[in-house]
Amino acid sequence: MRHLLRPATLYLLLTHICLSAVPFVPLLLGKPVARPWQVLGIELLAWLAAWALLRRPARFHWLLIPAFLALPTELYLLTYYGQGISTHHLGIIAETSPMEAIEFLGSKVWLMLAVLAGAVAWWFTTLRAARSTRQLDWNDGSRWVALAAIVSGVLVWGYGHEFGVSAQDAPAAKALPPLAHLAKAKPAPAKEAAAVIGAGHTGLNLPPLPRWAQLPFDFEAFAQSWPFGLMARGADYYKERQHLAELGKRSSNFRFGARQSAPDAVPETVVLVLGESSRYDRWSLNGYARDTNPLLRKEANLVTLPDVITAVSATRLSVPVIISRKPAMKSLKDGFAEKSFITAYKEAGFKTYWLSNQISFGEYDTPVSVFAKEADVIQFMNLGGFTNNSNLDEILLDPLRIALEDTSPKKLIVLHSLGSHWNYSQRYPQAFDKWQPSLKGMDKPVYTDVKLKAHLNNSYDSSILYTDWFLAQVIGKLKGAEHRSALVYVADHGQSLYDGSCKLGFHGHNTQYDFHVPAFVWYSDAYRGRYPDKVDQLAKHRGAKLATENMFHTLLDLGDIRYSGERLERSFVNPAFKEHKRYVDSYGWSDYDNANFKGDCREVMDKGTPLKREK
Repeated sequence: MRHLLRPATLYLLLTHICLSAVPFVPLLLGKPVARPWQVLGIELLAWLAAWALLRRPARFHWLLIPAFLALPTELYLLTYYGQGISTHHLGIIAETSPMEAIEFLGSKVWLMLAVLAGAVAWWFTTLRAARSTRQLDWNDGSRWVALAAIVSGVLVWGYGHEFGVSAQDAPAAKALPPLAHLAKAKPAPAKEAAAVIGAGHTGLNLPPLPRWAQLPFDFEAFAQSWPFGLMARGADYYKERQHLAELGKRSSNFRFGARQSAPDAVPETVVLVLGESSRYDRWSLNGYARDTNPLLRKEANLVTLPDVITAVSATRLSVPVIISRKPAMKSLKDGFAEKSFITAYKEAGFKTYWLSNQISFGEYDTPVSVFAKEADVIQFMNLGGFTNNSNLDEILLDPLRIALEDTSPKKLIVLHSLGSHWNYSQRYPQAFDKWQPSLKGMDKPVYTDVKLKAHLNNSYDSSILYTDWFLAQVIGKLKGAEHRSALVYVADHGQSLYDGSCKLGFHGHNTQYDFHVPAFVWYSDAYRGRYPDKVDQLAKHRGAKLATENMFHTLLDLGDIRYSGERLERSFVNPAFKEHKRYVDSYGWSDYDNANFKGDCREVMDKGTPLKREK
């Protein structure tokens, strides 16, 4: 043991221990760590595998370069956002140019560079220590035993991954979350009930791995580990990029043939703000007793739209219907053969922006990102997540300012906000925590806990109050830019909040509270001067029965953009506008305007027979 106390050897061992301890940093902050023993076991096996394969630490130290470079970011995210580097963060890093990073970090850029320089220096000093000591070389016969065990383990895991694992004596299935019915997962056929189906890359048909032989390896636990878990995160990022590319191929050759009717050189800006989980009847603009919109109600050129519904209450399914011509009754299908209104604006000579405080990759996010990729400038600003700490929507205001200062005369800007997504109390700062008791200060409240009904509702209303402030700031920046401007706000879906005796919270349900969303249009005086007829039609149709399907057509009409196959009867700023049937995903496709609203949940029940969903 004496040689282990030599400075170079001790320094190397302590470095490896420090790297392995990264996933446990939350414990120092008083926060729990998921599956700690499994993560620790996977880390030990990973170090053992690297040591056995390459024999000397100096030989695999080069593999640790990404871990050292990413370490400051990992620690920052764990400390302030409660999660490490994810697929989404890798996307931000890969897609952010150095100039954008400098603009975003401001004066912090020098601190970040200093921390990064320290990490690089640490790697070099550890490399020197690894080269100077031979005390940790693995030269005896046990190395071959370890290699054989590792290879055997990989083969067993690979067999189970390919051919499945017997489900005999499998634990009971976990309860599905509210949005499970939207995930489109299909139950396994009866003949496959005895096994969990594997990847199926070889085409062979061999029996599944016995359950007793299954290794206690979990991909999420491996991804959570450090430093080797970075490989799993990188693989997941690559997989999401491939999925995004496949979705994009479906519409890669699509063109609108769009143009402005009478283009001029006057600066013109159209803004779409996509709200999140916002409920119509919690806006005081729409009659709510609490004053949740003290700033927006002062805007003279703001026209509320009191009767807008979304067809489905999930972001990844509802947003494509808002920004493209994807029919509502095809919203449950992945992908679409056309591009979004962003491409039409680009064809008409507008510089386009997608500025988002949401997540770029993931099961619920990639279908939206495929449309975001059409923009000239794409920025995803959320360094946290949905259910934990994240950036507030005000993070979008500075990128908005930069976009408005761009010299391009014509601009389309999409702001995708985090709005009122759960956890509601983390969507606004302390200064907006107006109604008590609230969820502020609670450690991981559960939205299914009915005992927190008052706290949930109070924090939800405070999140709407903050949204009011955020939208007022956006309008203020448009006024300050003195452009010919129009802004449309529409929420992707609503929220159930244990109304009356209703036992439903969150979203993904079949209630009026999920489908009826707030929306409004604001326009500048210069816009009204240029397009008085559109403003008149907006006022005329403000009380019409609208759906999110109307938004695509109206947004292009607001920019006076004409294109092949346009349907002006769907634009509520056009004299050709006509109301159309509105269907929502409630026990099939139910006619919203021919439905009863059942009980305190106001569950949408078609008076006739709902149309069947397409398979």
